[in-house]
Amino acid sequence: MSAIHGHAAAGFEGVASAFAGNFETPGEVGAGLAVMVGGAMVVDLWGGHADAARTRPWQADTMANIWSTTKGVTALCFAMIADRGLIDYDRPVADYWPEFAVQGKGGITVAMLLSHQAGLTGFVGPAVPEDYYDFEAAADRLAAQAPLFPPGSNSGYHAISIGPLANGLFRRVTGQSLGAFVAAEFAGARGLEIAIGLPAAWTDRGAEMIAPPELDSTTSGGAPVDLSPAQYAALANPPVAPLAPNTAGWRAAEIPSANGFATARALASLYGAMAGDRVCGGVPLLGADALAAATRQRISGMDAVLPIPARWGAGFLLNSDGLYGPSPAAFGHSGWGGSFAMADPANGVGIGYVMNRMGTDIVGDPRDQAIIAAVYAALG
Repeated sequence: MSAIHGHAAAGFEGVASAFAGNFETPGEVGAGLAVMVGGAMVVDLWGGHADAARTRPWQADTMANIWSTTKGVTALCFAMIADRGLIDYDRPVADYWPEFAVQGKGGITVAMLLSHQAGLTGFVGPAVPEDYYDFEAAADRLAAQAPLFPPGSNSGYHAISIGPLANGLFRRVTGQSLGAFVAAEFAGARGLEIAIGLPAAWTDRGAEMIAPPELDSTTSGGAPVDLSPAQYAALANPPVAPLAPNTAGWRAAEIPSANGFATARALASLYGAMAGDRVCGGVPLLGADALAAATRQRISGMDAVLPIPARWGAGFLLNSDGLYGPSPAAFGHSGWGGSFAMADPANGVGIGYVMNRMGTDIVGDPRDQAIIAAVYAALG
């Protein structure tokens, strides 16, 4: 049995048990879990190993690639600059990025882009994973494309493509990339262990991702012949390998949809702040109105890419079907393989979970559900 380290406050022993149970079934290798309630870190646990060979114990400061959980961090960054009056969710993207207007995209608003309504689910034409490593080139290529479904008609998950698109827009508005903003605002000003990409100074802290046994470790699983163009672009062009985060190229890149690295504590700190007084590390994050705008439902229904119903705010996945527990107020984002972060302002709860043994679920991993259920059981 893997040794579990850290602490769980009185009343949250069941959360610690759920975390430990994940190492038994389905067989977690290494993971971290943190929970904030009412501004206090009531759970901060880690255990297992940071590598497949099980030679590196998972430490308090081990950082894992969090895949699409990164998208929630990106959504928070946009909410922060909206709070500062730098961007308006309801204005067209082209107001800030004129080249984006081509191919009939002039009416796509910032909120539509962030809520996966733009129809730019991925590259059209031949592509390799490395095409996403240069975010400026990727952003320009995507901005020049025609939408793959009518913008605003529904959501179609921009699995990787929202990263360079959001980054291209963010840089045009602020003069800095999302990665630079995260480094300054979260790692710098608030001392959080989080980054877009993995900085060289933190290389030794990066966990080795372990592919799901159901998938080939070198591909994302292949492309079924019945994929729609929007699905093919999002999920298979190019196929992204589950072990890509172990490579130097991936870690050096800046993909704010997929290659965030973080500790569970950092994620819980950010989401706990959003669930409470919106102050993190003694520094205000954003105002109440900005958070309300970021988490207001922008679209709901069956997603055109993922086979699930989805409710989207401006980049945050809003709770539905109990994904983030029983509270209708909950929101967050989940990552391919099992990581997630969520906030529940109604109960003052923020949760962060990171791991290295990937499952096959994009959302709703059984490990996540066990932890969320245990947290709400502790709340009573």
